[in-house]
Amino acid sequence: MKSPQTLAAKLAQQWHSADWRERQLLGGGAAWPLTLSIGQPDSAVFIGDAAALRSHLQQWRAVEQHGLGSVQWQERRYRGSSDAIAVPTHWQLAKPSQCVAAIGHFKVPGHAQVHKDYARLSTLIAAVERSGFQRLLVRRLVQWRDTPTEAVITAARMALQLEPGCAQGKPLRALAVQGNDSKFFERHASLLTALLDERFDGEASRQGLLGFLGALPEDDHWLLITPLAPGLLPFARQRVRASELLTTPLPARRILLVENERSLHQLPQPLAGTIAVLGAGLNLGWLATPWLQERQVAYWGDLDTWGLHMLAIARGHVPHLRALLMDRATFNAHQPLAVAEPVHAPATACGPLGPDEAGLDGHLRAQEKGRLEQEFLPTDTVHRAVRAWADGD
Repeated sequence: MKSPQTLAAKLAQQWHSADWRERQLLGGGAAWPLTLSIGQPDSAVFIGDAAALRSHLQQWRAVEQHGLGSVQWQERRYRGSSDAIAVPTHWQLAKPSQCVAAIGHFKVPGHAQVHKDYARLSTLIAAVERSGFQRLLVRRLVQWRDTPTEAVITAARMALQLEPGCAQGKPLRALAVQGNDSKFFERHASLLTALLDERFDGEASRQGLLGFLGALPEDDHWLLITPLAPGLLPFARQRVRASELLTTPLPARRILLVENERSLHQLPQPLAGTIAVLGAGLNLGWLATPWLQERQVAYWGDLDTWGLHMLAIARGHVPHLRALLMDRATFNAHQPLAVAEPVHAPATACGPLGPDEAGLDGHLRAQEKGRLEQEFLPTDTVHRAVRAWADGD
């Protein structure tokens, strides 16, 4: 037989499980009532420890008297007793508030934090309509526990307004979205990233919040600059702020834009007169610089809807750029290497896609596995494509 204190401690332990919270707080009517088995006193307790039995019965009667749910009783006849006795068999809690009240009533360790978290979750669930956001907040308490409730609600509303590349190279503080101020993104970047990850299947974390929004923050976005031939720069590779490239031309007649830094090892070297700029992601506003219009420019990104989305943005700034390895033939030739793209980029491009590229975008959206990440392409395939571009083929 279990005491109310024991079962309240079990409830507190279950509260700390993200799966349990999601099921009990977001499961609707099917999640409640919650029924816990008390267990019945055996004959040894009835015969040998009458005081313990009386205390057990009194504790469970007090549970009902304090409004901590309902207790189910069953008549049981014990050996040596002429009369049947009513013993508690199950404790039934009708709603989450009763569960939290029971944890607090019995002063279970950590009960104050459970009560505080539940009170805030009740407010957040009511104020945040998107079910995926509700699920995130219920499951990841540490993500928002130290954030004021109103700020969490504001972050959820902002996350519904933000779209990939929406900053268009401007600082985050310049974004005209509800609740934004000069410090909001700085204070709540982690929460906003988590919320955007829910909408876009982890893309905000994958690209970084600033790159995902295409923003130029106060501390700027750093790009990896790599000359593909000796003598172009004094270093084999270096970091440069995106804002500096707006006013400082690179000393090469050809500029190769590469979406991801991890594809550096696939690039051919030496390649005369060519500098590669890697890792811009969606932070492409710097491409509006006039000096790029005088260069031969190529763009190579992931072969998925996000890669084509970035290609469209880049071409909006540099209309003459050439896309490399971002065509139907490349996808078909390497389709066994493709993986699923759970969330697609916005269907409305931020710049021009050619007819074949637009058709490829539609094709990729229809595939079960429509993402071919650039680092999985064979190195010799990349070398041929880059050298053909450099040779003017």
